[in-house]
Amino acid sequence: MKIIVIYYSYSGNTQEVSLILSEYLKEKGEVGIVELKGLDESNKFFSQVIRALQHKKAKVQPVSFDLSGYDLICLGTPVWAFGPAPAVNTYLEQCSGVGGKEVVLYATYGSGTGKERCLNYMQKILAEKGAKAFKRFFIQQGKVTDREFVLSKIKEILPLSFDCGSGQGH
Repeated sequence: MKIIVIYYSYSGNTQEVSLILSEYLKEKGEVGIVELKGLDESNKFFSQVIRALQHKKAKVQPVSFDLSGYDLICLGTPVWAFGPAPAVNTYLEQCSGVGGKEVVLYATYGSGTGKERCLNYMQKILAEKGAKAFKRFFIQQGKVTDREFVLSKIKEILPLSFDCGSGQGH
């Protein structure tokens, strides 16, 4: 099974969860990890949140947007103003090759306000591009360094016996 973990992390919280997720998934197959980096970000968090609220896109460091070679796609973001970070908005808009794929969406959050709305927004875009199934989880920012807690949330949606059902004999 070929798996990709794509994430954006401003403070390191989403990165921490992404690394735990990718390590866990190595038992299921080959795992690639991609960190999205915004090239036009403000260093002021409030400015970043305003951009997220408006579903603005960011210029991102060059990455592959073609996901057709993967059996499982994982996409993580912090929740900012009820939505994903601008770099994730860019990735959602430009990615291709998700038709018929299973997707894991995950978010890190502070207050929790808007976390469902954030993943619903991401899921809607990917479903319109043909993604077939979604699994989701959230991690509160105070828990991201609690490895066992993060793993428990991952295992709830992805037990080691899971199969993405790609039909490719993996």
